[in-house]
Formats: sequence, structure tokens, C-alpha cells
Amino acid sequence: MLRRIKKEIRILGIDDAPFDKTKKKRKVLVVGTVFRGGEFLDGILSTKVMQDGKDSTSQLVNLIKKTRHLQQLQCIMLDGIALGGFNVVDINLLAEKTRLPVIVIMRKLPNMEKIKSALELIKQKNKMEIIKKAGKIYNTKVRGKNVYFQKANISEELAEKIIKTSTTHSLIPEPLRISHLISTGIVLGESKGRA
Repeated sequence: MLRRIKKEIRILGIDDAPFDKTKKKRKVLVVGTVFRGGEFLDGILSTKVMQDGKDSTSQLVNLIKKTRHLQQLQCIMLDGIALGGFNVVDINLLAEKTRLPVIVIMRKLPNMEKIKSALELIKQKNKMEIIKKAGKIYNTKVRGKNVYFQKANISEELAEKIIKTSTTHSLIPEPLRISHLISTGIVLGESKGRA
């Protein structure tokens, strides 16, 4: 477990690419960027997960365990707790299998009732248990704005320090911002949306 944070802590930031929600049973691109703090990009990883599937945790574990960057990584950061729609990541299992802390970043506080209704609509309400198991949602300020996060295998204080250390050019940590730009650019031909 991490005890202190260096400016160039190695972080793997993970985000999914945009996808057509009307087409079901398809694979969604997931991009990871390996960053030193919020300044230097050291590597890019990718995998795919099933839209609204159940393979996000296992796909991430496989991706991380196979990367040449594994020995340097000190933290995994996710842009939201689900990839490819409602392919929910079990952050506690991900932390256990990779032996790395996991931080989930959210731009706004999630509406749990809306999420529960959406999961019931697609007949996957059992995923709500994984979301609940992720634990408390914390709040920190970055450049005067609220940023919300969940965590596994790390203290609230250290998670906050990592978020602030890696947020250098926007309101979200650089590893997630760049993963978003890359994944969007690959799928749409040009990066779009908030990064």
C-alpha cells in the first residue's frame, strides 16, 4: 500500500471510447495511459470490453498484468466505475488482483436511483451490488471545483493527493484526460467532448 506520493507517481488512467448505444452486444475500445504524475506520458495500453457486459474487471486485470509498465505502476485511475455502458468494474477485486490502489473519478455526484432504474431496465440489477461494494463517494476540490471519487486499497488522504498531483491541465487528472482524447480520436476520427 502506498505511504507517500511523489510528484512523478506512475498512474494508469483508463477511459472507454464513445460507442453507439443502439447497437447491442458489441465490443467497446478501452484506452489506458501511463503517466508520471500529471506531466509525462510514458505509454498507451488498450483492450476491449463488451457493451453492458461483465468482463471489464477481468479485461483490466489481464491488461495490467501483461504490461511492461506493471513494475512501475503505483495507481490505477478510472473515469467512472463502468466501461462500455454498464460493464461495471469491481474496484476492490481489481485492486486485489493487481495489488494496486484504484481511484474512480466522477465529475458529478451519481444519481444512484437513476442508475438502479437503468440497470433494472436492461435486466442487470445485480450490478448495483458491485457499485455499492465500491463504497463511499468522497469529495475534493480541484481548482475550486468539486471532484468526486471512490477508492480501493488506498486512504482518502493519499487518493486526494494523487488526484491533485495528476490534475495539471484541466479539472480531471491528466491520465484520464489524455485517455479520453486518444480513445475519442481513434473511434470518431477526432477528439471531441469534455476532456
